[in-house]
Amino acid sequence: MKITALALLSLAASACSTAGSTWMSEAATADEADLAPGPVHPPEEPSGNVDPSRFRSKVLGSEAERPEVTRERVRKEPLVGKILGTFRNTYYDFPSEADGTGDAVSLRDARCGVIAEVPRTFYEAVCVQGSGILKSGRPVSFARRDCECAEVCPRTGQKICFESLDPLKFPWGRGALGTPITPLLTVAVDDTLVPMGTAIYIPEFDGLPVDAARSSVHDGCFISQDRGMRVKGPHVDVFTGARTTTELWNKLVPSNQGVTVVVESPRCARAEP
Repeated sequence: MKITALALLSLAASACSTAGSTWMSEAATADEADLAPGPVHPPEEPSGNVDPSRFRSKVLGSEAERPEVTRERVRKEPLVGKILGTFRNTYYDFPSEADGTGDAVSLRDARCGVIAEVPRTFYEAVCVQGSGILKSGRPVSFARRDCECAEVCPRTGQKICFESLDPLKFPWGRGALGTPITPLLTVAVDDTLVPMGTAIYIPEFDGLPVDAARSSVHDGCFISQDRGMRVKGPHVDVFTGARTTTELWNKLVPSNQGVTVVVESPRCARAEP
């Protein structure tokens, strides 16, 4: 069974939009490790005559459905839509305070109030990823940068303030549009190339397992709902939600390998907000 973009969207407890605010100029994004320089093919010129055999995805399983075995699946259908070219691919997830270690660091809001005292490793993850979840079960998300009272984020050099969110409305945090983000549906992009709210088809992700158990496979459809300080130019950063999913997808379609971004694809019309 394929998991559709619409089904993924319903995983979030609230799919309703919320009012935007001034913090939404940019969102944090992938790990520095995911952003390490690597060879990426230059963007292609849009063309209706594209060889579909070049789009390959590795999928867990074999004829015996063994999850530890990978194989290549070659798409046979021609691509339909507007091909923007080959984009650099990275991944970001949703760190948990419960997994954190180290001395306590103050996680502060935009008024410099202390939201929580959190372990250092959690702070260093959430200040890069943009959103995370506290031990209390309350999500926190990026509010603004250049907060004098905040501790410097080692990987970005920024002083980030956060906002505590309603877990029923924002179980996975909040994107640049002020709306909930959803694992394996939300992507961060440069909105000068791909406007916010655009349905995107990425053939390299079509057919990838959504978890190691291969309970279902992805349909390759996403929505641009986030931005990032380091997401500039032809770059797509996929929100995976869980670190284990980041590791799985990074193994199957490695960061910086390059993926094909298609808009106006009828395959993803249902993903339009």
